[in-house]
Amino acid sequence: MNNRRDFLKSTSLLAGSTLVLGASPLLVSASQEFGGKGKLKLRFKPYTLNLNHVFTLSTSSRSTTPVVLTEIEYDGIIGYGEASMPPYLGESHETVLKFLSKVDLSAFDDPFEMENIMDYVDHLEAGNKAAKASVDIALHDLVGKIMKQPWYKIWGYDPSKTPNTSYTIGIDTPEMIRKKVKEADPYKILKVKLGRDTDKMMIETIREVTDKPLCVDINQGWKDKAFALDMAHWLHEKGVVFIEQAMPKEQVDDNAWLTEHCPVPTIGDEAVQRLEDVVKAHKVYSGINIKLMKCTGMREAHKMLELGRALGMKIMIGCMTETSCAISAASQLAPMVDWADLDGALLISNDVYKGMEVVNGKVRLNDLPGLGLKKIRSY
Repeated sequence: MNNRRDFLKSTSLLAGSTLVLGASPLLVSASQEFGGKGKLKLRFKPYTLNLNHVFTLSTSSRSTTPVVLTEIEYDGIIGYGEASMPPYLGESHETVLKFLSKVDLSAFDDPFEMENIMDYVDHLEAGNKAAKASVDIALHDLVGKIMKQPWYKIWGYDPSKTPNTSYTIGIDTPEMIRKKVKEADPYKILKVKLGRDTDKMMIETIREVTDKPLCVDINQGWKDKAFALDMAHWLHEKGVVFIEQAMPKEQVDDNAWLTEHCPVPTIGDEAVQRLEDVVKAHKVYSGINIKLMKCTGMREAHKMLELGRALGMKIMIGCMTETSCAISAASQLAPMVDWADLDGALLISNDVYKGMEVVNGKVRLNDLPGLGLKKIRSY
């Protein structure tokens, strides 16, 4: 642990320096040439996503997810955003609407002032991360549309380097597990939710149907490090390629011990919320799972990715149950990650947008500006 404390001290400057990354040359050039005259206008509305199947984790089950869909308009151009609030985040329609009602963007007449705008939003109140992400995502979509460029191109990423996305199999009965696995036939890797006393049954049932690579998400469901390591070895033999958040995030030493001895990489999820958590996760986990709803959006997700890479960590880009708006926003980072879990819009029956697509299991980005969205349903 002393070595880890020394490491945290030595990397504090690195974390600080990453807080303000050098802007993309394309973004700087567009900002300098920008001659718009207008004010930013924020609109927002609650919406409820209907899941195709009851979604069960180690701690809860649900058939719907509340979201708030946002729009930022400037000079007749509209950017789309989204806040998704699964129960464990502690946000709701009520809290997001209350927070967004306090956001006054009329003081800003230049949408390219993204750092200033999001600093203002972030400091309005503590928490409210999904609500803040909904503003950030809409702002990015707006600026990309003004520039007539997708964000992966603004950041200089190669869209051909996107990974396959995993498809999530929630905790269920053997009959439903087999059905879900067959429905997931187009996908090359499956993400399996574990953390209850049915873990081995889940994996063995899946192995009756497919030999595809698996990753598992424990959602902090294991409490004992020796048990976790035994399960890790068993899962490795069953073709599992990484384990996500095996034990409670508060068990820092136990998670670090597991990572040191684990036969596959470990990924921090609940333990890694925002930028300051990336350094704390180093040597506790092999990698980090970045989610826009945890970190307040694309601006901070981009910084987390850059910092994680600088520290030599594996990077995963994840999602909640979301429309194609937030999924397409996260997908702009996909060319730079090791693993993608961007199936949130595939799990719902009432998507509002068309954006990023999954083709033969692989994330495919389009060349439309901003987040690459088309609105397909009114709300």
